[in-house]
Amino acid sequence: MFGIFKRKKEKTDTVNFEFNYDQVMVDMHSHVLPGIDDGAQTVEESIVLIRKMMELGIKKIIATPHVMVDMYRNTPETIAAALKILKDKLAEEQIEIDISAAAENLFDEGFEQRIDEGTVMTMGDNYVLFELSFVSKPPHIIEIIQKMRSKGYQPILAHPERYSYLTMEDYSQIREWGALLQVNTNSVTGYYGVAAKAAAEQLIDAEMVDFISSDMHHPRHAEAFEKALTKPYLAKLIFEQQTLKNKLLL
Repeated sequence: MFGIFKRKKEKTDTVNFEFNYDQVMVDMHSHVLPGIDDGAQTVEESIVLIRKMMELGIKKIIATPHVMVDMYRNTPETIAAALKILKDKLAEEQIEIDISAAAENLFDEGFEQRIDEGTVMTMGDNYVLFELSFVSKPPHIIEIIQKMRSKGYQPILAHPERYSYLTMEDYSQIREWGALLQVNTNSVTGYYGVAAKAAAEQLIDAEMVDFISSDMHHPRHAEAFEKALTKPYLAKLIFEQQTLKNKLLL
C-alpha cells in the first residue's frame, strides 16, 4: 500500500507523503447529476467533476441530489432521468466509471412521509443519506432514526461537522441510536470554516467517522478534494483507523 507514497518536503499541516483515494474507492455523496440541484448544471460540468474524482482514485460514484420539500423536489423519476443523461454522455466520451444514484434527503416533513411510504431512495444495503438544517437543531431526530431502523433502513447523517449546534455528545447519541456519520472530505482542509474543520478532526480522533465523501458540487470542491490529500487527519482516517465503511457500497 505504501508503495504509492513519494517523499516530499515537510510543510506545516501537511503529510510528508503522497496518497490518493484508492483506499476509499467509493464516493457516496456528490451532486454530479446535471441540472437537478445546486451541483453540476450541465452534463459537461458533470464530466469535469467526474474526471477529477477518477484522477484522484475514486472507483465508484453514488450521486446524491438534494431532495427537499421547499426547493429541490426531486423524485426517483427525475433522478433516474438525470442519471441516464449522464451515463449516455459518459459512454459517448468512453469514460468507464461505476456510477449510480440515491439521494441526500433533507430532514423535513417530506422525508418522514417517504420513510412511512417506503419510497425513500437508498444506496447499497438500504442505506439512507439525510441532512439536517444548518440553522437550528430539528426536533425528533432520534425518533426518526429509530423509525428508519425499525423499517429496515440504515440511516447515514451527512456532514455532521457542519451543524454548529451539534456537540460531541449529540454525535455519540446519534450513533448509539443507530445512525452512521459521513464527514465531508473537504472539511479537513478548512473549506467550510474553522469550526467545521475542528469538528471533523474531533470526530476522526474519536473514531466516529463511518463514511467520508466529497459532497462534490463544482470545481472549487474538486480543488479542495485534491487539497485534502495533503492533510494529516485524512491520512490518519484512511491509513491508521479501521472505521470507514465506504467499501461496503462497492
